[in-house]
Amino acid sequence: MLARRNRATSALGMAAAASLALALSACGSDSLDSGGGQSSAPADPTTEVSADSALASKVPADIKAKGTLTIGTDASYAPNEFTGADGKSIEGMDVDLLKAVAAKLGLKVNFQAAGFDSLILGVKSGKYDASISSFTINDERKKEVTMVSYFNAGTQWAVKKGNPEKVSADNACGLSIGVQKGTTQIDDLTNRSKQCTAAGKPAIKQVVEQDQSKVTADLVSGKVVAMAADSPVGLYAVQQTGGQLEPLGSIYDSAPYGVVVPKAQTAFGQALADGFTAIKKDAVYETILKKWGNETGAIDTFEVNP
Repeated sequence: MLARRNRATSALGMAAAASLALALSACGSDSLDSGGGQSSAPADPTTEVSADSALASKVPADIKAKGTLTIGTDASYAPNEFTGADGKSIEGMDVDLLKAVAAKLGLKVNFQAAGFDSLILGVKSGKYDASISSFTINDERKKEVTMVSYFNAGTQWAVKKGNPEKVSADNACGLSIGVQKGTTQIDDLTNRSKQCTAAGKPAIKQVVEQDQSKVTADLVSGKVVAMAADSPVGLYAVQQTGGQLEPLGSIYDSAPYGVVVPKAQTAFGQALADGFTAIKKDAVYETILKKWGNETGAIDTFEVNP
């Protein structure tokens, strides 16, 4: 399955903020617009990145010939990837990181939004040259595609402020827990639920939504008593609810996120890894993570299929 995204200190774009406020005030609304950016974001650090000829020479000829790569992403996972205030542009930490790496390699990128669970298939079919969308690297995915590590994230639970239902991640039997479709948190909840039933207790009721924004809305409205998400995303969602939610417990099961490229393109994967190393050396990597409040997820070594 997958794993996904998110944040600690970014602010919603003005249009997205209005949608969020409306959805949250509607206590039971069926929708919560995805998105979440910064109404006054710092200057784009990727604009200062220039091509490195030595790195560009490592890009396979067929990739280099394209010039501009088509990148698939699920733009509903702020602050890692989300739709901007204009309702069209795709922004976020992952977007900035890949733009910077591509610039080092003498390439440009064109991001296309798609459902999370369709992205790997899109890469395999050739619809996308690559995908970046807070994918947790795991053995199951590496059987299908090549993955390049660039960030570290874990699972974070969240509940309503004060935890009125006294929820515990280690004892959630019989409770309704929100989770986004296709994420590694579904595997986690499934395993926890099996432990419940094995002990003669009721199973965990997973309430699965297509977008993380809807999962958050479900928790605010009371449809679920807790949610589980990738640490950057879960913490960001908590922040955006204006004190209605709070983190539950500590981050666990930390693992690296990976850029996805076709299985056979390990050479391109290595070029991307070298590009990440280069933007870290230039301090652009840390600047981007800081911009999106995700410094704690920084890694030192970027690898192909770690």
